[in-house]
Amino acid sequence: MAANEERRIKVLLKDALTEVLEERQNILRAASQESLEDMAVLKAIQEEEKSSPVIRKKTFQRFALAS
Repeated sequence: MAANEERRIKVLLKDALTEVLEERQNILRAASQESLEDMAVLKAIQEEEKSSPVIRKKTFQRFALAS
C-alpha cells in the first residue's frame, strides 16, 4: 500500500471515529460510567479483603444504633 493511501485511510478512520463519538456521546458516557463503577467495586472488594472479618450481628446492631 502506498504511503499516500495509508495517510488517506488514517484520515478517513479518524474522521469516522470522531463523527461516531460526537453523534453517540451517550454510548461513550455510559461506557465511562460503567468503567468507573467497576473500578469502585473492585477497590471496595480489595479494601474489604484487607480488613478483619466483621460479625454480622454487630454490624446490624451498629446500623440500629445509628438510626
